[in-house]
Amino acid sequence: DECAASPCGASQSCTDPDTRTTSTGDFVCSCTTGKGTATGQPAMCMLDECLTSPCGKQDCTDPNTDLTSTNDYTCSCKAPATGMNTGAPATCTLDECAAVPCGTGQVCSDPDTSPTSIYDFSCTCSNGVSSTGGPAKCDIDECLANPCGAGQTCNDPDTRYTSQHDYTCTCDADTTIVQTDGPAICTYDECSLNLCGTGQTCNDPNKSTRSLKDFTCTCTNGVTATGGSATCDLDECAASPCGSGQTCNDPNTMYTSQNDYVCTCDTDSSIIQVDGPALCSNDECSLNPCGSGQTCFDPNMSRKSLKDFTCTCSNGVKASGGSATCELDECAASPCGSGQTCNDPNTMYTSQNDYVCTCDTDSSITQVGGPALCSSDECSLNP
Repeated sequence: DECAASPCGASQSCTDPDTRTTSTGDFVCSCTTGKGTATGQPAMCMLDECLTSPCGKQDCTDPNTDLTSTNDYTCSCKAPATGMNTGAPATCTLDECAAVPCGTGQVCSDPDTSPTSIYDFSCTCSNGVSSTGGPAKCDIDECLANPCGAGQTCNDPDTRYTSQHDYTCTCDADTTIVQTDGPAICTYDECSLNLCGTGQTCNDPNKSTRSLKDFTCTCTNGVTATGGSATCDLDECAASPCGSGQTCNDPNTMYTSQNDYVCTCDTDSSIIQVDGPALCSNDECSLNPCGSGQTCFDPNMSRKSLKDFTCTCSNGVKASGGSATCELDECAASPCGSGQTCNDPNTMYTSQNDYVCTCDTDSSITQVGGPALCSSDECSLNP
């Protein structure tokens, strides 16, 4: 029996399940205080003090379960109560006012913060109205809903919650006209609000507050609208229908007069067109469409004849409808290679393959239309 030698120590119990001499190292050590077992060696004993529920219904936490660490457990109150203590149950408090249960501007008071005492808080309004267990109904200003409407002043003489339907409506134009719990019937000239456009005449045939949007706006040209500003003028030239190089004129901007605008050519005021662009002379060369040094010619300067101008180079090369390609310097592509100088005696587009390659080491060696065969010291290539 291996336990006879007390291999587990004094604070642990030992059990040998097989005491035959051929069975060794199978003894079991068990903690007598705390928890823990081990086979063939002393156990590591742990003691979680929270297992005995020392905190009661509170939350328990043991930060160190070593046998030598006792009374270090922590008791914490369950939310929404607050409170915490080490080694013993905590004293819990529940201040219901912490959750701000009352309305804006109200004062909250909780006479008993014990967790068992709930909904005993009180909310008190600035006018003294109180309520227990919830927000108080302090004031109700009936004028906030604007029950009187435009042109009237609302007054609520008693804003206590128990006093309703006592507001009064007073006409702004005549303060002797008063109505309780509803709009007053006032004279109300909508034209005083300047609802018509500039230069328009406003007329309100019925100035009762019950008759709205019946005013009329009249333009100087007779156009009239009811309940809002009239659309008096329509200048068709504002949309630039004539285009560039022409002047637009709308002789009658009344809304009922349309498609009567006139387009006049800037270069010839005798050329006009009603309800559309005029056919004016148009010299496309005035836009400088050709390249530098080229001559431009527009054979037909009608606005309907476009892209028919020609650009002519000084060497005679021409192009229609755009700038001409006048010159072609064949040396630009470096056709001679290194060690040679290229010269193009005629850069006209019609003259090609006339470039000359001249050896830099011997200018007497030349070649037309391709690289020259120059003398070359092969040793300079470091072969």
